[in-house]
Amino acid sequence: MFRFLLITPQKAAWSDFAAGLEKESDAELAWAENGQTALAMLSSAPVDLAVADETLEDMTGLEFAAKLISVNPMINCAVVSALSKKEFHEAGEGLGLVQLPKNPGASQAADLCRHLRKITIGSSG
Repeated sequence: MFRFLLITPQKAAWSDFAAGLEKESDAELAWAENGQTALAMLSSAPVDLAVADETLEDMTGLEFAAKLISVNPMINCAVVSALSKKEFHEAGEGLGLVQLPKNPGASQAADLCRHLRKITIGSSG
């Protein structure tokens, strides 16, 4: 089982993605609407993966990822971004991020869970 923190002010729009995470990994989900709340939550209760929306109430997803490093550099992070792969790589250089498309759904959740299994337990699926 994986623990996820989903950070978005649009919880309803992420329902398919959240359902996909739960289906793929018997996930435990927590939610935060903004970056500061998420960082506070993660400082006391780490998760396997934090997933940030592109735009939060108080910062961008990429800004959240940069701040997460100082809270706990061992937490994996994915960020929704409309940037090209090259632009995203340059913007998130050194942060070790996974990029998700706008409005992620169940298929992106499945891909993300496979990726998380590979990096956390060495399994191929």
